[in-house]
Amino acid sequence: MKIRLPEHVTYILHTLEAAGYEGYAVGGCVRDALLGREPQDWDITTNARPLQVKELFRRTIDTGLQHGTVTVMLDHTGYEVTTYRIDGAYEDGRHPKEVSFTGSLKEDLMRRDFTINAMAYNETNGLVDLFEGAQDLGRGIIRCVGDPKERFSEDALRMMRAIRFSAQLGFAIDEATLEAIHALADTIEKISAERIQTELLKTLVSAHPDAVRIFYETGLSAHFLPELDAMMQTGQHNPHHCYSVGEHTLHSLTCVGADKVLRLAMLLHDVAKPQCKTTDAAGVDHFHGHPVQGAQMARTILRRLKMDNDTITRVTQLIRWHDDNPPLAERDVRRAIYRVGSAQYPDIFAVKRADILAQSDYRREEKLQYVDAYESVYEQILEKKQCLSIKDLAVNGADLLAAGIPQGKQIGETLSMLLELVLEQPECNTREYLLSVVHDRMKQ
Repeated sequence: MKIRLPEHVTYILHTLEAAGYEGYAVGGCVRDALLGREPQDWDITTNARPLQVKELFRRTIDTGLQHGTVTVMLDHTGYEVTTYRIDGAYEDGRHPKEVSFTGSLKEDLMRRDFTINAMAYNETNGLVDLFEGAQDLGRGIIRCVGDPKERFSEDALRMMRAIRFSAQLGFAIDEATLEAIHALADTIEKISAERIQTELLKTLVSAHPDAVRIFYETGLSAHFLPELDAMMQTGQHNPHHCYSVGEHTLHSLTCVGADKVLRLAMLLHDVAKPQCKTTDAAGVDHFHGHPVQGAQMARTILRRLKMDNDTITRVTQLIRWHDDNPPLAERDVRRAIYRVGSAQYPDIFAVKRADILAQSDYRREEKLQYVDAYESVYEQILEKKQCLSIKDLAVNGADLLAAGIPQGKQIGETLSMLLELVLEQPECNTREYLLSVVHDRMKQ
């Protein structure tokens, strides 16, 4: 089985071999190459010690000498070269207490998480596959190297990684591996929010974002996203829906592009429904107020997961307004854009369509036609370059100061008044007209 290695990787491996050492491309790059994918990074493993690696290459960075890793720089690109190692005991479910170097490639591969990530390759010896990783690639299986409980006890995040690889590759998870996740799900609480966030986002933006279901089925989400469990357990007896809140959410994830903000918005757009649910005398369920409460809950969740502020703002705004359906006159759509925030457009249309496509077919075509028309009016407004925010006004605070309005809150109040005028009558957005309005107001 031959893999075409990049020129820089070949150079590093040949340099190691010429000096009497072993060297292999290892891990995810080998997996991706065998799948016909372009590896994002090429990692190299060797029996050379870190200082010996440093002696062989002109430019290196001490990435993690205590863990055996040196980054070799070639033409401004870094390649991590790591000494074969054996991890010591894992006392916290996250980090080995100590790392010891070994001269055995087999021992190094044995410590890795999944068989598909435990393969090595060089041009001299070809593929080294001690745990049937290539066979698992062919079968479409995610399987731990050795005892899955032992692998997950070493680093509990590997449970989420198994699900993430399943989502990215469209693979099934081996039965014994899945059983071990069930058994050890509560140990995910040892993992930091930042590491959990990384795996959750990679799962969400994958080709199969509905693999989020496995977080629920294995008991993992109960420990880092219990709100998902509540959604999965909440029915929707309503003509507009044919799934539970959770199943609707999972279907909606597959109906929107692989964008972090859009996928997070769909994951959480109905997060407040379990709390807002009421049932009328006819047995029909209603969820009044869930967008507003959902935005508040999503903000708490995203902060808990250590998301950045920009992501939190964009996601919560999309959730807050995902059920907002303005009349389709230009003035109403202008006000909607101002209300929702121009930064949320055109994403709000993608969210609305995904929400509709994950509902029942009751009035679906009518709903989709409305979104199409809404987007059409929005595009017409953009084409006409109509004013949609204070920064789009033909005058600014400095103009108002020059006109005689005193510094302070009156400036902001006047700008807001002018925006209200222009949202109603976009043709009024000229410097001359707006200043005349200001002067008339000052005379009153």
